[in-house]
Amino acid sequence: MAQKIRPRHPEKVKNPINPIKKKPDWIRSKLSNSKEFFLTKTIVNKNNLVTVCQEANCPNITECWSKRHATFMIMGDTCTRACAFCDVKTGKPSKLDEFEPLKIAQAVKKLNLKHVVITSVDRDDLEDGGSNHFSLVINQIRKINENTTIEVLTPDFLRKGDAYKKVLEANPDVFNHNIETVPSLYLKVRPGSRYFASLELLKNAKKINKKVFTKSGIMVGLGESKDEILQVMDDLVAADVDFLTIGQYLQPSVKHFPLERYYTPQEFNELGTIAKAKGFLLVSSSPLTRSSYHADEDFAKLQQNRNNFY
Repeated sequence: MAQKIRPRHPEKVKNPINPIKKKPDWIRSKLSNSKEFFLTKTIVNKNNLVTVCQEANCPNITECWSKRHATFMIMGDTCTRACAFCDVKTGKPSKLDEFEPLKIAQAVKKLNLKHVVITSVDRDDLEDGGSNHFSLVINQIRKINENTTIEVLTPDFLRKGDAYKKVLEANPDVFNHNIETVPSLYLKVRPGSRYFASLELLKNAKKINKKVFTKSGIMVGLGESKDEILQVMDDLVAADVDFLTIGQYLQPSVKHFPLERYYTPQEFNELGTIAKAKGFLLVSSSPLTRSSYHADEDFAKLQQNRNNFY
């Protein structure tokens, strides 16, 4: 008689190991010894600031920091959620730094940024999800950097009521919230979020502030179908989103959500062409596209496209 194998106790089952697929030739990160790169790094470190460039292991950090472009991540480096695709650590966050708005505003000035992107971890522990802190950061940047345009990449403020309105009342130039993936993958990839809640946030942002550019992004390569991607495009157009970014999902470690496949540059070009035809004001679609990649140049294109359209 064959020996019976007892099922392992659920508490003792380790996290699944998902081998990382070898990157194709068109996805390569470069090292840099440029003075500008190290200047950016010095300013970030001396001010004890957190950047999503570092925390999320962005493949474009060398290129962006060499241009003095850094995306600041406010409210700490610890997220209250555990999205399966993200490399930002999860746990109990620390208290908000009341001096953070000033430190970021000063760093923006030292870097001489004409356009700055501010994002954050999810702070479900806060009553307003951190919306007031976003507002303080925006206002402080404007006090010291009158000519700097500001882009925010916010969490979804799920179950926080109208808290998100506080961010829009501070009048950012771009309001970004990433949809991240297709609805069928949400429970596995983004379990703490809700697809239609994110859509509603983007739609309401445009209703509240007609002048703000709205923006969202999606990753590909997690197992979604082309039809599902096209449906997300349609949903975002219906939500009056101006700018869509499409980038390749890069699996951070063997414990993160498994990468299904790498899309080719040709496939990204095709998706970009389709998205433009659907009516977005601007589309960025490439293997290394990320929310804040070339954000300053893209903002200028948004302004030009809006002027041409109207």
